[in-house]
Amino acid sequence: MPRPFCCRRIGFQPGYSYFKPRGIPTDELSENILTLDELEAVRLADLNGMYQEQAAKCMNVSRPTFGRIIDSAHQKIADVLVNGKVLKIETGKTEFTDTKWYKCQECDTEIEIPQQGPNLTHCPKCGNRYRRGFGHCHRKRGGNNE
Repeated sequence: MPRPFCCRRIGFQPGYSYFKPRGIPTDELSENILTLDELEAVRLADLNGMYQEQAAKCMNVSRPTFGRIIDSAHQKIADVLVNGKVLKIETGKTEFTDTKWYKCQECDTEIEIPQQGPNLTHCPKCGNRYRRGFGHCHRKRGGNNE
């Protein structure tokens, strides 16, 4: 019997749900579905430059599970780009978090602030300037999953 599905934590939801090639009506194109957990994996690993181990902790999944999620996302995105398909983004089994968690890539200082709080630009310990991937991920403390 398979393990029960673990709800994946994400800290980003796009304001859109479709990408498609320009100039071709949607109903003439095949569709590929990308779930929010796959989009979050791409954001953490590819955009923020996190290692899989760190990104997996942010999403509350194991490192091998994160690897499977990111592989699936990369395959779907490549299929959309190469074969000119529609990319539809759907929710899936995810949980939004209520905090922002930063980890400095220079000194490994971890900081957690409320979701509505300010975005950090510098590490308070070493002063490292925030650049894309200061280690920003989202994580919810407490609960049964930690």
